[in-house]
Amino acid sequence: MGAQWKAKHKDLAANAKGRLFGKLAKDIMIAARHGADPAANARLRLVMEQARKVSMPKDTLDRAIKKGAGLTGETVQFDAVMYEGFAPHRVPVMVECLTDNVNRAASDMRVLFRKGQQGAPGSVAWDFDHVGHIEAEPSAPGADPEVAAIEAGAQDLEPGDDEGSTRFITDPADLDLVSRALPEHGFTVLATQLAYRPKNPVDPASLTAEQLEEVEAFLAALDANEDVQHVYAGLAG
Repeated sequence: MGAQWKAKHKDLAANAKGRLFGKLAKDIMIAARHGADPAANARLRLVMEQARKVSMPKDTLDRAIKKGAGLTGETVQFDAVMYEGFAPHRVPVMVECLTDNVNRAASDMRVLFRKGQQGAPGSVAWDFDHVGHIEAEPSAPGADPEVAAIEAGAQDLEPGDDEGSTRFITDPADLDLVSRALPEHGFTVLATQLAYRPKNPVDPASLTAEQLEEVEAFLAALDANEDVQHVYAGLAG
């Protein structure tokens, strides 16, 4: 589950698409503050790629860009807040929020973390690396991910979420540069994201089936919160 935890079970993910669109719309609005033209706004361009991958409706995408760029006359104010702590059974967790009400978000986190343990800022962050993630798949026969990683400037690579895909790991500042270079080395970029990667992930095999279920239920409850953008869990696999 390394970088970003994702619900594995269909019952947990049944209503995930609507929540995902809402989270992406926030990301797009934040990115569009620096300009509505993706050619001149790398952050916006990367988020738009994610939106297209999950088939976000074009009118929803366009509306979020215009709203974020101030072209609709509406005021958009979100605060980015990071919460840290542990899921049940000492699995480290970082929770990235974008909220229009910091007090509400803080209150919700206190309640949600009752089944785990909320920590002070920095209590868990030391055990994660801030990185760029690029999901890509071969676009040419014989494309070698290791060669592509070296040539494009990625720091590391691992199997991606989709069968046959590769996740290229980059320095955060190099995310856009590497994503632009990969097509020259036989790979089509599917999605890009800044993320947190656990340094010492907990092995799921060290937990019983019941314990793992408790961890996943805790992570699912966090992910379902309206202010939560991303949940990063230090759980291997």
